[in-house]
Amino acid sequence: MRLSRYFLPILRDTPKDAEIVSHRLMLRAGMIRQEAAGIYAWLPLGHRVLAKVCNIIREEQNRSGAVEMLMPTIQSADLWRESGRYDDYGKEMLRIQDRHEREMLYGPTNEEMITEIFRSYVKSYKNLPLNLYHLQWKFRDEVRPRFGVYRSREFLMKDAYSFDLDAAGAKHSYNKMFVAYLRTFARMGLKAIPMVADTGPIGGNLSHEFIILASTGESEVFCHKDYLGFDVPAANVNFDSRDELENLVGKWTSLYAATSEKHDAAAFGAIPSDKQMSARGIEVGHIFYFGTKYSEPMKASVQTPDGAMQPVHMGSYGIGPTRLVAAIIEASHDQNGIVWPEAIAPFKVGILNLKQGDGTTDAACEKLYNELNARGVEVLYDDTDDRAGAKFATADLIGLPYQILVGPKGLAEGKIELKQRAGGAREMITPEDAVKRLVG
Repeated sequence: MRLSRYFLPILRDTPKDAEIVSHRLMLRAGMIRQEAAGIYAWLPLGHRVLAKVCNIIREEQNRSGAVEMLMPTIQSADLWRESGRYDDYGKEMLRIQDRHEREMLYGPTNEEMITEIFRSYVKSYKNLPLNLYHLQWKFRDEVRPRFGVYRSREFLMKDAYSFDLDAAGAKHSYNKMFVAYLRTFARMGLKAIPMVADTGPIGGNLSHEFIILASTGESEVFCHKDYLGFDVPAANVNFDSRDELENLVGKWTSLYAATSEKHDAAAFGAIPSDKQMSARGIEVGHIFYFGTKYSEPMKASVQTPDGAMQPVHMGSYGIGPTRLVAAIIEASHDQNGIVWPEAIAPFKVGILNLKQGDGTTDAACEKLYNELNARGVEVLYDDTDDRAGAKFATADLIGLPYQILVGPKGLAEGKIELKQRAGGAREMITPEDAVKRLVG
């Protein structure tokens, strides 16, 4: 993509109402624009990152055996009355009426709807286990939306819902998501620690939040320091093996880790002092097992092997991709801007033409741009006539993993400069070697 043809509305000044780093940098880098309180448009650069995040989530959900679908954003109030949550949910739920005065709502979550879909089609234990997921925009009317997309009213959510015959099967489904979440966040360059968490309005008695440590986290979390050195499950993990997953989850829950709501000061105090870690944390995922909380009142039952009808056991599993983008920035930035992990960067490399209009420099940039594109490398080519200093500032702000700096002085020696955004390492190499490096 040529920057001269791209839509990248960079802000040179820091917006006054942006309180945390991710909000400031997302606005300055032209990733988002606020359209109303807690409601944001995702501009091209931000949308590219969001799509990368969603793709990784999809790949790991599919790997675990979950099946993608898509449910509507508008739901009938009658479904929520069946489960008993319609009057309990509170003012966060946006309640509306259609032109026929039927009571509807803008879905904050989908337990009721997925249960209604399941009960309409699945009648036998032979069709279990089943895990259905989707990525969908949701709305929760937060009393105080703040920090940009970190806590917004409209947000994108990946929510999955598992259905099993019994508690043992449901625990295996829970473990699948537990492991899939560890892999998902690691692929985005994050160290996420699963912590015992409160179930809140979702319900149930088993829940974990996946927390990344950051100074701007919403609440204090407590855990054993050894979690920082744990290895993430490999790509070849066998999601069908109950023993393998049980062992993995057992390892990741063997040490103390809890959010502030579930913190046990005595248990934390029993940890050796040099292993105690209390810090601010950002929730990037939340998983729940809640048994028959929804299936029983909504009559979502299947026939068991002995012919009886039995309510299914359910779980739900959420990741907020829009919030996750902000969390990644909170965990990966410096004084000059964003530092994207390569897997979710909007482009892998930026080419900076340091003397636009110079025949030799233009030709070298064009050749690099065409060769990298032909080799499948995502490139943002700064072919504008801005000063070199402005180009440097923009490139650092938007945080692409690599920058290629092309100027007359280096080209006179047959070299260009390759800079890594993380750490700032620089080297003068030939354009051919740069292509090889970026393709490899």
